[in-house]
Amino acid sequence: MHWQDQDTSNCSIGRTWDIMGKPWVLLILREVFRGLHRFDDIRRHLGISEPVLSRRLHGLVEEGVLERRPYRTPGNRTRDEYHLTEAGLELFPLLVALKAWGDRHLAGPEGPATVHEHQGCGRPVVLELRCTADHRLEGVGGVEARSGPAARALARE
Repeated sequence: MHWQDQDTSNCSIGRTWDIMGKPWVLLILREVFRGLHRFDDIRRHLGISEPVLSRRLHGLVEEGVLERRPYRTPGNRTRDEYHLTEAGLELFPLLVALKAWGDRHLAGPEGPATVHEHQGCGRPVVLELRCTADHRLEGVGGVEARSGPAARALARE
């Protein structure tokens, strides 16, 4: 089936964008990956309004990207921290890819504000495309997109 004849309503990229494409979501995930888990810490660091942050955190919990964990500081009520689920942890390569693109195309002359290094050896972390036979792919030229098992034809009017 040709791409232009395929229904895209069940496209994994589109479904992922429905979650990740909302304003602030990727930046909220950046904060959680960097160790901020409490509402007030995330809000202060991002400069985001409370209602927007509340909606985005609620949505990320509903989608299974984050989970709430209760905590209580002495003398205060119980509140929630936000931690990555297994599904949320799997988004790390997405953030690394976005950061790498930004470092190459948008960083100032002094370089990027943050670097990612392997804790074991201190070398920079890079993202690579590989097939399941462990062949390294050089960009889109080595990848063929085909209709998958859930592909369905676009309804014609």
